[in-house]
Amino acid sequence: MYGEVMSTQERLIETTRELLWERGYVGTSPKAILQRAGVGQGSMYHHFTGKSDLALAAIRRTGEEMRATVDRLLDGSGPAYGRVEAYLLRERDVLRGCPVGRLTMDPDVIASEELRAPVDETIAHVKRRLADVVQQGVDSGEFGPHLVPADIAAAVVATVQGGYVLARASGDTEAFDAGVRGLLALLKPAPRTRS
Repeated sequence: MYGEVMSTQERLIETTRELLWERGYVGTSPKAILQRAGVGQGSMYHHFTGKSDLALAAIRRTGEEMRATVDRLLDGSGPAYGRVEAYLLRERDVLRGCPVGRLTMDPDVIASEELRAPVDETIAHVKRRLADVVQQGVDSGEFGPHLVPADIAAAVVATVQGGYVLARASGDTEAFDAGVRGLLALLKPAPRTRS
């Protein structure tokens, strides 16, 4: 599955990321990690103190990747609506769900302060960045002054996460797409009229 170029430590982290996304923390056994990564037990314990330590590295990596994607989509000087739209319309594996959102439904991750911390940090980062963009839109007059940026950011995140749940439940990406279309229609600035 992995080429010789990827180190054993990297294979372990990437394999754990995949398994956490597919199965959650409880369903991700050390045996499954080792088998899928194609490494021996000694390799895991050479690089990590155990499953929790490896899972933490994997969750941190997933969070870093998501934050980088969000930053790339929301950075820039274009219209605020266009940047929020780019975030909402970005390519996703909708039926697989969100790798970070998946972790919020895992009781073992939520029960562990250490494992939950990078999940909380990632969600907070996404909401903060979205709120900043909405604030820029309010400041420029693109969005109405009545919008509360933190509330809009929360609505965007809730739409995305809820869209994943609805799509997975129905087995159809249209449930996600409909939520995104609806939110974008609500956010679309009204055309400016000339006085």
